[in-house]
Amino acid sequence: MRPVMELVPDPDVRDVLETFCDRAMDAVPKGGVLTVDSGALPTTRVLEGEAGGPMVRLSESLGLRGVAMCPVVRYTDSRDVLAEASQAIARHQSGVCLRVSIAADVPERLPDYGQIRELLRALHLDPEEVDLLIDAGPVNSSLVRDQLADHALAALTALSPWRWRRECVAAGAFPANLTGFPRGQVTPIARRDAQLWRRVLSGCRGRPPDFGDFGVTHPRMPKKSRGTPDPNMRYTTPDAWQVFVYPRVRSGNDDFFTLSADLVASPYWPATGARTSWGDARLNECAMRQRSKAGGGTDWRAWATSHHLAVVTANLNTLGHP
Repeated sequence: MRPVMELVPDPDVRDVLETFCDRAMDAVPKGGVLTVDSGALPTTRVLEGEAGGPMVRLSESLGLRGVAMCPVVRYTDSRDVLAEASQAIARHQSGVCLRVSIAADVPERLPDYGQIRELLRALHLDPEEVDLLIDAGPVNSSLVRDQLADHALAALTALSPWRWRRECVAAGAFPANLTGFPRGQVTPIARRDAQLWRRVLSGCRGRPPDFGDFGVTHPRMPKKSRGTPDPNMRYTTPDAWQVFVYPRVRSGNDDFFTLSADLVASPYWPATGARTSWGDARLNECAMRQRSKAGGGTDWRAWATSHHLAVVTANLNTLGHP
């Protein structure tokens, strides 16, 4: 598993970079490499003097905390950004991730041979030290799925002259939010991102790309919402997410206890039960009323993500698809 962590501006956090690095120190397993995308942050130098921009600060802060970093770059990045990436690469010795967007909402021309050659020269790297990430973005219909699968295959073909360390096609099909979902029942959402990858796999003539997705979230950062979300669970099954959203009737988040009990009693609860993942163990505790509190939105998302990762990795290992 190779997570890509995206940093985004947040006016409610005093120092996004230092907060991220502090949490990474506690959360990244020993020996793990953190692939970090700071492309959404302002590229101007954060402090006067030699402090550098976001990538330099990330590289230094993570290095001091003993966390290895693999920076994310785009072929459209400025010379200053690529220079900072080169410094981070030299410090961490973990290569780089080249992110190429084929998303419908972020159209980007594929880099040509000369642009890739210049990029590698600026980073002082060979292709074998570069992970290629083809980002297909949101997949909100079957038509878009098929179009993006064709674009992903075209991108893999166009970039095939280079011997990349790894290749990955990533997409996301979860809705932007749960607005409009019926309450008190389960609603299936097709995992079109997984369908897209399988179409790419069937049409791929070279080395098959790795599978990537955005978990149980939409690929684009949503606007901050106010208020408390209704109890919900985005539960991954082989072909769909089973989305449980329950109305808020009891005090606090106690309705999530009911939701969990219904989930555990449903046909979607796996045969491995609470052993499936850390998140499933927490859901089972809620269903059995073994927790004093049912958690909140952050907990539910974490439990759903834990289950999602367990299902996807198990399916890739045993079935060859997510």
